Amino acid sequence: MNKNEMRKKAGIAAIERIQEGMLIGLGTGLTVSHFIDQLIQRVAEGLQIQVVASSMQSLRQAKMGGIPLADINTITSIDITIDGANEINPQKQMIKGGGGALLREKILANISRELIIIVDESKLVEKLGKYPLPIEIVPFGKEAIIDKIKMLGFHGQIRTHEKNGPFETDNGNFIYDIYFDSLREDPESDHEKLIHIPGVLETGFFFNLVHTVFVGKSDGTVCVI
Repeated sequence: MNKNEMRKKAGIAAIERIQEGMLIGLGTGLTVSHFIDQLIQRVAEGLQIQVVASSMQSLRQAKMGGIPLADINTITSIDITIDGANEINPQKQMIKGGGGALLREKILANISRELIIIVDESKLVEKLGKYPLPIEIVPFGKEAIIDKIKMLGFHGQIRTHEKNGPFETDNGNFIYDIYFDSLREDPESDHEKLIHIPGVLETGFFFNLVHTVFVGKSDGTVCVI
């Protein structure tokens, strides 16, 4: 079973946690798109729910599929958010932001009563840091912000489109991807150093937010952690 099939299996398993009348937060990325496809089917069968989304990509998919949308600016809590991860360790700490929506994803996660992560088994790691750490930074003074990041001993680059210059988030900001020289022994410390740089809006480290992880495995089963 390939990774795509594993992700679909995890998404199908996670859909069973959705109940009538829920307000659901949608993450971003390929894995979440499989979950949204399942949710579209359930709504077509009569499930009554509303969603908010962490990106325009997920919002468009949900809207085109006929899922009722709620206004994120009028709510203060979410019943359940479904999202993916680039890496997740045994402590359920994550690196996220491969799709560029880490700031909005963290906002949804923080106001959710339950955060469920769906991944294939390749995303499970003992220590974070093999995958680059995305950081959302403001465009204003970007070189000065990057210089401060480098002064802390980190190195990376502004994420770009192949032909169209810097990648812009849905918030109109840039993503700076940090490439670590080693796996992280103390990711909380890394986050604290970075988040205090003026112009750094958020890092892709997620701590103390995950309730349940659905892991699609190569043998076709789904493990719940």
